[in-house]
Amino acid sequence: MTSAYPTPTASPATDSTRQIGTDPILPLLLRFSVPSIVGMLVQAFYNIVDRMFIGHGIGSHGLAGVTLSFPLMMIMVSFSILIGVGANTLFSIRMGEGRRKEAEQILGNAFGLLFFVPLVASLIALTQLDPLLRLVGASNDLLPHARTYARIILAGSALSTTSHGLAHFVRSDGHPIVAMASMIIGALTNVALDALFIFGFGWGMAGAAWATVISQGLAFAWCLGYFLSPRANTRLQRRNLRLDYPKIVWPMLGIGFAPFAMTMANSLLNVILNRGLGEYGGDDAIAIMGILSAFMSIIFMPVFGLTQGAQPLIGYNFGARQYDRVLQLFWSTAIATTVVMILGWSISQLFPRQILRLFLAADSELVPLGVHALRVFTLAFPIIGFPITGGHLFQAIGKPIPAALLALSRQIIFFIPFILIFPKFWGLKGIFYAAPASDTLTCLIAIFVVSHQLRLLRRRITSSPPPPTTP
Repeated sequence: MTSAYPTPTASPATDSTRQIGTDPILPLLLRFSVPSIVGMLVQAFYNIVDRMFIGHGIGSHGLAGVTLSFPLMMIMVSFSILIGVGANTLFSIRMGEGRRKEAEQILGNAFGLLFFVPLVASLIALTQLDPLLRLVGASNDLLPHARTYARIILAGSALSTTSHGLAHFVRSDGHPIVAMASMIIGALTNVALDALFIFGFGWGMAGAAWATVISQGLAFAWCLGYFLSPRANTRLQRRNLRLDYPKIVWPMLGIGFAPFAMTMANSLLNVILNRGLGEYGGDDAIAIMGILSAFMSIIFMPVFGLTQGAQPLIGYNFGARQYDRVLQLFWSTAIATTVVMILGWSISQLFPRQILRLFLAADSELVPLGVHALRVFTLAFPIIGFPITGGHLFQAIGKPIPAALLALSRQIIFFIPFILIFPKFWGLKGIFYAAPASDTLTCLIAIFVVSHQLRLLRRRITSSPPPPTTP
């Protein structure tokens, strides 16, 4: 019987992982990033198609209901990021150091936490669902739509969070194509089931939610199957599920705190944003933000694909003390992310009406408001690729404090106060102006802290002895 997973052509110690420290930078970055980008673009595409189905099949209240459920979904995702990103960073560094047994222990510890922590959190959230939805801004009209969608999504959130976390490990294990396949499987299944459940069966919001949960379950099964397969370089074994708090769990949580804080901040941000939109623009403004989020996801996903593809490469080479390669990887990634964001900015400024019509009827009263919101919200896109890449650099080399600073600057320190203050002067437009203002200030901070770290890496290049040669 043949396996669905690629068979390594040489031993793990001499092929897929060792190449991370020896192959030319650009081909290596492309090999690890392109599968991640493709997978994430497919994910972003199915999020857009999901909202297109909801917008045309259910209406603006359906779009607003999904938007209101988003902060609760992001809280679940934040727990998987806390565990998954921190564990994956340790995993990559240990692989670079040649400590493979410890890397396998990290994988086992991470798997248990990735599944059970979000599971417990989602069960707690389900017991207080209506109050939580009220807290995030649900009106009487929107509450039924948001409740129907969120109840099903939360019930299946452990599958989603674990599949996302394991996909990062698959990539770091030297098989980015397998990680990409998990995303594509989930995305294509979600699109097909959306059409069937919403239009074929007439299940409405429940159909959209069930399509998402089932597709995430398939992605989870794919990634789990890889690590249980003898084809994997690193195996998931029962003995490694026992938690090692001093050596693995606490360092893992420390490194993962920055992206966890960013995601939790994003949830808090969305709560405040939705409440502000409801206060100054009503349910229609919340629906517009759902459309903006869908569009921005397809711009940001290639950026996240680039940085996630680069992160294990940076971590491995940092662990192997090849600091010149770390610098090359950082600058290559920063330039690529900036190009992507400039492209996204150009599309949002030139074709906003066409973007809105993907989700709304051509004569919808929401189109003029959406055009203005899209153009303003994306004004600073060309300059935020650098701080995003800088945050992933700090994560990859195990420095959570500066990574957290960059994450919190954009989401908490600037954006939330601006959302609260600007509308008092400019009304609903002030909420839209808050985004480019916070992005600009975050970029200035990133220039300072990242430049300092790059100088430290250059000093290590000149002062450190050459890395040991692996036989």
